[in-house]
Amino acid sequence: MTTAAPKKWQFWRTKVPEQQLGIFVGANAVWACKASAVLDVRYYSHQRDWEALFSQLAADFGAASLQVVLGAGRYQLLSADKPNVPDDELQQALLWSVKDMVATPVSDIHLDYFELPSNAVSKLQVVITERQEMSKLALAATNNGFDLVGITIEELMSANLFIDDNQAHMVVSHVPGEEVLLTVIRDGELWMQRRLRGFGALDSFTEDDLRFRVADSLSLEIQRSMDFFESQLRQAPVSSIELLCLGERQLLAHLVAANFNQPVNLIEATDVGGKMAELGCRELSRGAL
Repeated sequence: MTTAAPKKWQFWRTKVPEQQLGIFVGANAVWACKASAVLDVRYYSHQRDWEALFSQLAADFGAASLQVVLGAGRYQLLSADKPNVPDDELQQALLWSVKDMVATPVSDIHLDYFELPSNAVSKLQVVITERQEMSKLALAATNNGFDLVGITIEELMSANLFIDDNQAHMVVSHVPGEEVLLTVIRDGELWMQRRLRGFGALDSFTEDDLRFRVADSLSLEIQRSMDFFESQLRQAPVSSIELLCLGERQLLAHLVAANFNQPVNLIEATDVGGKMAELGCRELSRGAL
């Protein structure tokens, strides 16, 4: 289902049963989080054997409504001009607009799209996955007793950190093995996003790396994004910078904070993949409202 609001965007959407489970699908692993009084977060090694994965999840958690969050590498996110066609023809028109930008054969492309809230951004954000792979995932989940409520992407998850906050926040998140993701969230919606190349090893940089190179380079990219948010999107400055990462994060926050007037906060997480799964649970709760 496609909607104009990023916080509602999903590949599939149905009713939400009582027990809720969010999973984050990384490159070679999956994190699962059950929403309860005390969050139950677990890690699973994964090599695209969806049936084995969901069988194990069912054994560990039992039947539940399920929100799947895809990590980088499981999809492509492109910007495209909005075709001048009726809404019911938009997805098909987008397919032919983006087909030459991806390696996936047209017959195996599954796409959906969302729009950013700013009137200054006219392009659609188009998400592309492999149809066969998503079908296998969905079938395995259903076969093992899960009600698959939605499949969404990592870029949209930080919106669940600030659902009722009308101030803008910049979130710098890093799943180990991925490039750093920078997002700006306001009113529970994604306003902008960027992948920052060159920071893929953020979780393993030493103190010296951070002090003499990484912190200032990262601060420069943050400043560039803040400038774009204010000048191009014509928005007020972000109220805070939020770091979701592992490694020497206390030191990183201290060094980055020296370059900005805004407070730099750490988002509490023992594992970033687990946090993404938790945010998937929050997405389910939002959908039930």
